[in-house]
Amino acid sequence: MTLRIQALSYDTNDPSAIATFWEQALGWRRTYEEPDEVVLEPPAGSPEDGVAADLLFGMVPEGKAVKNRLHLDLRPDDQAAEVARLEGLGAKRVSIGQGDEVTWVVLADPDGNEFCVLRALTPEELAEDS
Repeated sequence: MTLRIQALSYDTNDPSAIATFWEQALGWRRTYEEPDEVVLEPPAGSPEDGVAADLLFGMVPEGKAVKNRLHLDLRPDDQAAEVARLEGLGAKRVSIGQGDEVTWVVLADPDGNEFCVLRALTPEELAEDS
């Protein structure tokens, strides 16, 4: 069987606005845009290009009502700096019951979609990945 994930889809009332947040957050590019749908892909020629799933933002009439059942976990080089940058783009810290002892920070994008900013990997963990 040959099957791969093409896109992660987000429902939104304003595809262009939420795509702008994620475009700035990730440094990705718009590859498709209509009033009711926007697609972001990794930068052309990057290691993620053609490998990472696209992000598709599609228009729906209703707003977000409950906690996401699927969310993104982002791994930065500097957690505090990335959290501050993302908050500057419009993300907000949210509690989903994670407690104070966790090593990640839970944020919500301007549409209220939760995502996590993980701690940076240690040099030892980076060496294990290579």
